[in-house]
Amino acid sequence: MRIPAHSVCTAIRDDIVAGVHGRGGRLTEELLARRYGVSRVPVREALRTLEAEGFVVTRRHAGACVAEPTEREAADLLETRTLLEPLGASRAARRRTDAHLKVLRGLVRLGRERSRHGHGEDLRALEGWFHETLVQAAGSPSLTAILTQLRRKITWMYVVDAPAGAVDHWVERGAVVDAVARGDGDRARALMALHVERSTAAHRLRFTSGGGRPDGVRNAQRSVNIPSLRH
Repeated sequence: MRIPAHSVCTAIRDDIVAGVHGRGGRLTEELLARRYGVSRVPVREALRTLEAEGFVVTRRHAGACVAEPTEREAADLLETRTLLEPLGASRAARRRTDAHLKVLRGLVRLGRERSRHGHGEDLRALEGWFHETLVQAAGSPSLTAILTQLRRKITWMYVVDAPAGAVDHWVERGAVVDAVARGDGDRARALMALHVERSTAAHRLRFTSGGGRPDGVRNAQRSVNIPSLRH
């Protein structure tokens, strides 16, 4: 594989998230440079960046290795997401553009259609696109960066079961978009908090601290008090 030097960090990160580089595995500059068809310099810089992001750790006598997050660290990511996703929806209600709204409505329409026909892979891509667009509509680069990093790590640490009521999940997202379109930040926040809390139940850890089979993670965070969602 040969990729541009500036893309080495993305490539290594994507391979870590996909499980190509296993948890705890060594990441030697020489082997990585050979794998991605670059010199060791961009590999070294990429490993520094990935260490700062929490995907890589440097160990004495071993060098760079893929991080091994604990179950508590994984649960913390889901709890942080329950706080930040609603914030993004609330800000999107105040800052979204017509272009954002058009994309969001299109994604909801496609999501409902695909979920009725059981297209799981399509739905995962649409879900990611929906949440990325919503946070971009919030007009906050720092929030976008944090949530992007959160989603990467959650994808790395968790398997997400296909929800039994996939159509209902897209109905919930549609309600969030309606609130954003009306500029109702409080309702957008409440609806997104409820949606994220419900979707958390579908997350299962890819690992356990004892190295056994993955544990189901249910109610990884405290319940969120949400005001009535009725008009």
